[in-house]
Amino acid sequence: MKILILGTVPNDLLNFRADLIKDILKKSYEVVASSSKLDSQSIKNIDNLGISYEPIFLKRHGLSIIGDIRTILSLLGVFNKQKPQKILAHGIKLVIWGGISARIKKIPFFALITGLGFAFQGETFKRKLLTKLVSFLYKIALKNSEAVIFQNKDNRDLFIEKGIVPKFKTHIVNGSGVNIEKYSYSKIPDSDISFLLISRLLGEKGIREFASAAKIVKKEFPEVKFEILGSEDASLDAIPLEEVRSWSNYVNYNGVTDDVRSFIKKCHVYVLPSYHEGLPRSSLEAMSMGRPVLTTNASGCKETVEEGKNGFMVPIGSINELAKKMKWFIVNKEKIDSMGLNSRIIVENRFDVRKVNEEMLRILKINWIESL
Repeated sequence: MKILILGTVPNDLLNFRADLIKDILKKSYEVVASSSKLDSQSIKNIDNLGISYEPIFLKRHGLSIIGDIRTILSLLGVFNKQKPQKILAHGIKLVIWGGISARIKKIPFFALITGLGFAFQGETFKRKLLTKLVSFLYKIALKNSEAVIFQNKDNRDLFIEKGIVPKFKTHIVNGSGVNIEKYSYSKIPDSDISFLLISRLLGEKGIREFASAAKIVKKEFPEVKFEILGSEDASLDAIPLEEVRSWSNYVNYNGVTDDVRSFIKKCHVYVLPSYHEGLPRSSLEAMSMGRPVLTTNASGCKETVEEGKNGFMVPIGSINELAKKMKWFIVNKEKIDSMGLNSRIIVENRFDVRKVNEEMLRILKINWIESL
């Protein structure tokens, strides 16, 4: 049996799906991965996983009739060449165009919705029009799908409410899971408090709110550190690097890394003031390493926090509430250890990648007997 896994960019496949791919391989499946073009290091990492790779044409941002037709043709070419028995896709464009292409070829299709993204946010006329268009495309793409997998209940309920997919086809899993051995517990450092945010440089991740709150807190607690780690992005919601660097008096921007663990080890509290998520992997990694989480009450984010036990939630976009909770951690520094331990326990119980992948394999109908 062969399964084709579609991801928007190589890092999605390597960072978020590597453990799932390994578990599928253990079931004697052949795995082929497809995404936009790989760089040389990503090709090496894909080879190390023991899977095949097929590049596809994909314009990540915006709708383009010519570009999206090229994506469909590219996908159909991969389907014809590889002849997979199942397809798993994640990322809005690959769920839509992959689902439509799978319908054409009559290949069983599984969609993983890892968040609703830019298209479902905002109340302007243009944004509402975009939401209707994307909803329509989702409905076409998912009509013949085997299953649609969500990472939080709010996203699933919205798809059902909009008539995009019937409830009986839907499933909810606890995000992508986290490898609790790789992201092992690390003691809180004995140093001045440091708040860390890991994210692509996007407005919807709450990065501007993080910086504004840091500016407020710094006036009262100048010794406290605020760290941002993450890559630039080409989307319409991207924050220019020049803007990020303009915050240097109160926020340290650390660029990009392939391994976030050293940064998590040095921080005391992980912060993600995002407007929406599927279920944020960065928060799970920080929790696994024993860090409290300060996030918003947005879909996907709220699933990571038990209020007052392992962290706090604040309203989306509320700079003052974010700064207030940051000050709480500074004043109540002695409680960070126990809240971090609670984060670790929550991850072990709910978000261990082994448990998440067991559920994924069940939904994908992958088992040993079938693969023989």
